[in-house]
Amino acid sequence: MSSVYESMPTVLSVIYALNFIISLALIFVDRKKPAVSVIAWIMVLYLLPGFGILAYFMLSQNITRYKISRRSHFEQAKINEDLGTQMDDMANGRYAFDPPVAEKWMPLITMNQKYGMARFTQENCVDAFFQGKDKFRHLFADISAAKKSINLEYFIIKPDKLGLQLLDLLTRKAREGVQVRLLLDAVGCAGIKKRHIQKLEEAGGQIAYFFPQKYIKINLKLNYRNHRKIVVIDNSVGYIGGYNVALEYIGVSRKFAGWRDTHLRIKGSCVEDLNERFILDWRFASGETIVIPRSEYRDDDGVGKAAVQIVSCGPDSPETEIKLAYLKMITGAEKSVYIQTPYFVPDASIYEAVKSAALSGVDVRIMIPNKPDHPFVYWATYANVGSLLSSGVKVYIYDRGFLHAKTLVVDGEVSSVGSANFDIRSFKLSFETNAIIYSDEFAGKLQSAFRADMSLSRELTKLKYESRSPWIKIKESLGRLTSELL
Repeated sequence: MSSVYESMPTVLSVIYALNFIISLALIFVDRKKPAVSVIAWIMVLYLLPGFGILAYFMLSQNITRYKISRRSHFEQAKINEDLGTQMDDMANGRYAFDPPVAEKWMPLITMNQKYGMARFTQENCVDAFFQGKDKFRHLFADISAAKKSINLEYFIIKPDKLGLQLLDLLTRKAREGVQVRLLLDAVGCAGIKKRHIQKLEEAGGQIAYFFPQKYIKINLKLNYRNHRKIVVIDNSVGYIGGYNVALEYIGVSRKFAGWRDTHLRIKGSCVEDLNERFILDWRFASGETIVIPRSEYRDDDGVGKAAVQIVSCGPDSPETEIKLAYLKMITGAEKSVYIQTPYFVPDASIYEAVKSAALSGVDVRIMIPNKPDHPFVYWATYANVGSLLSSGVKVYIYDRGFLHAKTLVVDGEVSSVGSANFDIRSFKLSFETNAIIYSDEFAGKLQSAFRADMSLSRELTKLKYESRSPWIKIKESLGRLTSELL
């Protein structure tokens, strides 16, 4: 015991030296972090010696050095050529927008082209699902009908009845000769064990994990997760949205009486862009260099009336593509902004944009869940929406189970549906993909769904918020502090 006590001063000296070095790096090197976040991390480092260092390396690494989105020189040149031609045609009035409402949002389209390398596609068919049973019924039917290929990536697949049903279906299709690729997030899909996927692998299906732990039981990339939910079948049908694969997502859960989410089934030329996102992730996780020629994509032009851009973001890039798309949409609003999100922990730019829109007379409505799945984040959400009430923002608390939808609808003309929440994690730490849809018809469907959900919600008024208990105020403060550690 005496030797332990004798070594303590040396250990503490090393810990405080590391704290000092990390603090300097936070202040002078990692300038992407906001000042409040820097202060919060420094507090953790010095108030929790040793543990603070471990938390920092697990939760605050800079992974921009990881080349996750690896396009070949040919692929990058082709994208540059396609986007360049498209942008030039738009700038010179040669581009025929269909639907016409898309032309009004050309600044948003151009920004996504330049900043997110997002191709603008037209005449897509976009269907929305608001209940998990509907989404999985259609998904399983499309998978059953697959002839050539099935590409899937999910943040969460649990080995429950629904998850095992999906794995069994994929195994059957692999035995039929269909190329099956399944990309799992190593943390979100931690419940999937070798025994659950063995039959799929034996049938010829391929499985890869995103940022798996390798040498030790602690995953040092724990904070950087692939939050995307993407499926592409036969290079012609795509799925994107908020639903993962587990029983709670179809309303079978003791904790959540119901589950309200939004997911899309898309057909048309935008499926190629969605599949490219999968391929880039698959290359990184599996090491397999796959290329799908454009000729392999079914010619589905003219199947619908929606224009779509597929926009992605991740911590491997210094950009914040989806956050800027949200920001551009909100600042461009003239009539209305409808937001559904389980977490509302935005940075200052999004917060001020929402506030400014409401103060300008725009009808701004935000809907959040009535219960937390992550307590600290929920109380930060509650504090943030509460502070917007005095600006005229209308806030609704959804009472029919858990609200997990990530949707933004502006002016009944343009909308966004995908995996990205309105929080710092989705903007900077998680790998996300959203579909930006230019269609007043489709936006109208999302607005109608929002209004229907209002009948299942209670409005949070300024009077109700200001009468909250001291205990809730304490939880809000803790939530705000922890949110700044992201």
